[in-house]
Amino acid sequence: MSNTGPSSILSYETLVHAVAGAVGSVTAMSVFFPLDTARLRLQVDENRKSKSTPVILAEIAKEEGVLSLYRGWFPVISSLCCSNFVYFYTFNTLKKLASAGPGRPRPATDLLMGVVSGAVNVILTTPMWVVNTRLKLQGAKFRNEDLRQTHYKGIFDAFYRIVSEEGVATLWNSMLPSLILVFNPAVQFMFYEAMKRKAGKGGRAITSAEIFVIGAVAKAVATTGTYPLQTVQAILRFGQYKGDGKGGAFASLRSIVALLMDRIKKHGFFGLYKGLEAKLLQTVLTAALMFVVYEKITTATFKVMRINKAMKH
Repeated sequence: MSNTGPSSILSYETLVHAVAGAVGSVTAMSVFFPLDTARLRLQVDENRKSKSTPVILAEIAKEEGVLSLYRGWFPVISSLCCSNFVYFYTFNTLKKLASAGPGRPRPATDLLMGVVSGAVNVILTTPMWVVNTRLKLQGAKFRNEDLRQTHYKGIFDAFYRIVSEEGVATLWNSMLPSLILVFNPAVQFMFYEAMKRKAGKGGRAITSAEIFVIGAVAKAVATTGTYPLQTVQAILRFGQYKGDGKGGAFASLRSIVALLMDRIKKHGFFGLYKGLEAKLLQTVLTAALMFVVYEKITTATFKVMRINKAMKH
């Protein structure tokens, strides 16, 4: 019988998965960061016309300088590192518990574990994402002149001023759509785990190229299905929407629906998918590279751990 006690859950193996997931996501996001800049600008700045991603990147670089493509890199990377550490740790803890039970792994189990992991992640890390959205858009040249410019000195100053000027609940702006959006990584991991099991059937070793493709397909499916809510999430984090006065952590479903309908009214149905090209390029490539780095780190670390264990015996 498998040991599922605290020593089994709070193990080096779970910690390795968490660290590998965090390092993989930071590496991948750093490589494709300008694509995230283009995506966020299209989501928040309604008066910026949808164009191909290279054109948007060229516009931003021309108007604000090349370094503006990496504006907000540190707070985004910091948030992403913490976020993925929490997610991978929770997911692999639940996976370890599930593997101790009867039956074989199933997509439904992977989906449930992904939802629970996502919910834990959202509750703990939403304040960091609110702050990094503000910092990433600081100093941006908006087509929409009504958008408020922010001038924070850094991460800690942003935390302090948001709490003192807008209230502590503002740090959990977008939490409701974020909780709904836990289905994004949940669906991603469900597809990823299912395709990985199929590719590795019979003990066959999976190549890095296969991991890249599997990660890309899983993320593409998840992103396309949840993109409109990601747009709402970005707007709420930026703090421009006041809606029915119930912002912060308690942004009502009515506010979310109102934002979606307003988007359709101004830009048509496809306005819900404004910036999707940049988002797909960024998230699909980022997720694919992240999984490759994640798998390589975990494989190498577990191999070293087994060698060290064998040497001790």
